[in-house]
Amino acid sequence: MSVVGIVPAGGSGERLGADRPKAFVLLGGRPMVEWSLDALGEVCDRVVVAVPPGHEEGEDTVVGGESRSQSVRNALAAAPEATVAVVHDAARPLVTADLVRRCVDSLGDGVDGAIAAARVSDTIKEAEGGVVTRTLDRSRLWAIQTPQAFRAEALRRALDVPAETLAAATDDAMLVEAAGGRVVVVEAPPENLKVTTRRDLELAEALLGC
Repeated sequence: MSVVGIVPAGGSGERLGADRPKAFVLLGGRPMVEWSLDALGEVCDRVVVAVPPGHEEGEDTVVGGESRSQSVRNALAAAPEATVAVVHDAARPLVTADLVRRCVDSLGDGVDGAIAAARVSDTIKEAEGGVVTRTLDRSRLWAIQTPQAFRAEALRRALDVPAETLAAATDDAMLVEAAGGRVVVVEAPPENLKVTTRRDLELAEALLGC
């Protein structure tokens, strides 16, 4: 088995007020992406990072695409040896090697993807035109995160779709599901937050003890 990490790292960092791509914003004195690379490196045989043009460095970086899933496809194409692909967003720097490993280990018989997720604790309602149409059963709802581990062939098939389909996907598990794949959830710790705003960055630094 060859486990390859895939890190789409093309976010602009505008909402952080940064002058560089989000993955390269400093977090605790290090580019944010390095925290994820540390955790992935404990489990994966290799990690390929999809970066904006001009940020390529070394053989394990590739130029990303116009959408997140296009970046994943570009990175996966650079790792033909992969039998398992672990996709993780650079904007989740508090990921742990334990969570990555649990996702990989959950790829049992008949499972094409295993994705980190948190149980939904809030009441969730659907509304149309500002009017509530129904209240969802939160016991069945999960907020999806990364890492997301896939059988590499299942992910390759799922990514072999038109660019507009890739652009519409909110995560890669959605594409695998649409291709008929079976995806399971792996409960993630609450600390596995996504850095989007400056306040998120400050919280991440506090949790990391920086």
